[in-house]
Amino acid sequence: MPLAAPARTAVDTHCPYCALQCGMSLDGARVTPRDFPVNAGGLCQKGWTSGELLTSPSRLTTPLIRVDGELRPASWEQALDLVARRLTEIRAAKGADSVAVFGGGGLTNEKAYLLGKFARVALGTSQIDYNGRFCMSSAAAAGIKAFGADRGMPFPVTDLADADAVLLIGANPAETMPPFTQHLKRADLIVVDPRRTPTAELAGLHLAPPPGTDLALAQGILHAVVADGLLDQSYVDARTNGFEELWRSVAAWWPERVEQITGVSAADQRRVAAKLASARNAYVLTARGTEQHANGTAMVNAWINLSLALGLPGRKGSGFGCLTGQGNGQGGREHGQKADQLPGYRKIDDPAAREYVAGVWGVPTESLPGPGRSAVELLEALGTDDGPSALMVFGSNLVVSSPGAGKIQEKVSSLDFLVVSDLVLSETAAMADVVLPVTQWAEEDGTMTNLEGRVLLRRKAIDPPSGVKTDLYVLSELARRLGQPDGRFPTDAETVFTELRRASKGGVADYSGITYERLRDGEALYWPVPAETHPGTPRMFLGSFAHPDGRARFVPVDHVGPAEVPDAEFPLQATTGRVLQHYQSGAQTRLVKELNDVVAEAFVEVHPDTAARAGLAEGDLAVVRSRRGETVARVRCVSSLRPDLVFLPFHFPGEGRANLLTNPALDPTSRMPEFKVCAVALAPAEVVA
Repeated sequence: MPLAAPARTAVDTHCPYCALQCGMSLDGARVTPRDFPVNAGGLCQKGWTSGELLTSPSRLTTPLIRVDGELRPASWEQALDLVARRLTEIRAAKGADSVAVFGGGGLTNEKAYLLGKFARVALGTSQIDYNGRFCMSSAAAAGIKAFGADRGMPFPVTDLADADAVLLIGANPAETMPPFTQHLKRADLIVVDPRRTPTAELAGLHLAPPPGTDLALAQGILHAVVADGLLDQSYVDARTNGFEELWRSVAAWWPERVEQITGVSAADQRRVAAKLASARNAYVLTARGTEQHANGTAMVNAWINLSLALGLPGRKGSGFGCLTGQGNGQGGREHGQKADQLPGYRKIDDPAAREYVAGVWGVPTESLPGPGRSAVELLEALGTDDGPSALMVFGSNLVVSSPGAGKIQEKVSSLDFLVVSDLVLSETAAMADVVLPVTQWAEEDGTMTNLEGRVLLRRKAIDPPSGVKTDLYVLSELARRLGQPDGRFPTDAETVFTELRRASKGGVADYSGITYERLRDGEALYWPVPAETHPGTPRMFLGSFAHPDGRARFVPVDHVGPAEVPDAEFPLQATTGRVLQHYQSGAQTRLVKELNDVVAEAFVEVHPDTAARAGLAEGDLAVVRSRRGETVARVRCVSSLRPDLVFLPFHFPGEGRANLLTNPALDPTSRMPEFKVCAVALAPAEVVA
């Protein structure tokens, strides 16, 4: 009688996609949702199908080296030796900053930390940034200005369930993170979005200003708060600075004037002010729609100003927060893969921070480089006389996800040497000189920090395919080949995290009291956690804000509009976003049949009248053209869409790339590009028989 196969044990872990980080269990590749606070047993379609990628035939399982123009299989020794040799040659010829590193907001905390250390210590380069610059940088900059610290949501997601009113600006969680919407069921929901999204359908009030005018709308609502006697004067006096100066800039933005710019009626602006002011518990939440602009930091500060005038931040049961997008968008921006940053959310140009982190790393303080270029500036410098000649990419698909993607593809093509570490042959990996196959979420241990600042342990559930290594292994082996001593770059995730704890100690994002043991025991640990006996900080700012005087700052801002406005040649505005079935550049979700069968190609949403004027109808192929390039997409006629607007999802490659159109104009503070609005023209595509 044959022996029965041993029973498999499901492993509790977290979803590989968005920053909600829903709880799930994995038994092999079979996914089961679990009752975790942010998702309460629910999963979206992406989460349910996430196990399929674990067995995908598209997985990379051997290193690839470009020989005579083609990528060919190689051993790990060959690939790593080649990378180390070429990086050494390029650095010797052109200096340390001739080599750049580009990371991702989906990397674990351990990877983000070690990547920043690798760039500054093993390579000695200042040229490191990451795709989180495309995601949360404006919200982060605004939060630091106003509160003194950036934690996207400084309160648990579950607090929203008791909200009487929620103002949601530029967010579509019904598609981007569906389990999140269960926390909004009780609230009087107000949505600001130029599109009638599935989230807007849930709202009691939907405001649809054109892209780029959110700041004016925030000023109008704030004006109504003050003019209608709704200002929380006692809160303003006790907990803030700068209201008088702010009011001088807001006084000119009365609702009737704002109506002329935004199309949102003065009556609706006053309704929003009254709803928020009369609510016992109220929240203001922003996301990419109001942040991904050339004045995105100012836009977010305008919404923070409104929330401060209403007395919401730092009060239990109310608050201001930003919905982080990428899986580790919060932790990924805290531990050193940003151009201006060291671990613990320290600034790289702060002498005390440099001395402390250099001590943890065991290197001379003066050996650490200074700030480098931000993401778009770094990519645009590739291949130039004073820019990087070599690039290492971890967890990002640049030629699909970058603004002005056609130009960035040319820049990447101009490099002397490109290395990509990925689990599938993404569009960027296909251009590389060396491709390194690495583990994915369920094949390794590591921590993630979700949108509410809670640090989570994502456990290894299965073994990776033979021939696949971790990113930590890649960094360790390359560092050794570049002359670093053994042990300086560990390969074990828990060991790396232990070092991260030391490096973050005393910083704004202090993880020093978090241990794998505490996480395995199920403790809910929200940073800062400054000691192993500390319970964590689920709600920040209750006693004071993070500025030295403990008070929040009103930040005067003014409406300037989009960096690019429509004209006779480009009469429409285009905006971009996500759809339910796909994630980021789509390199992973496009390989999942169930998801790709639903949305298999690029499309453009157009008002039926706008389509007709362009000679287009439902299902036609259209060319959408901007000053930077053109995209080919299938027409979807949407009667609820503004006639002056088109919408494109950014998940598709090739000629369907929405980011062939988008404007790389940068926010002066955050260096965020203006993804959310550009001027375009619409025409029928020429179909070749």
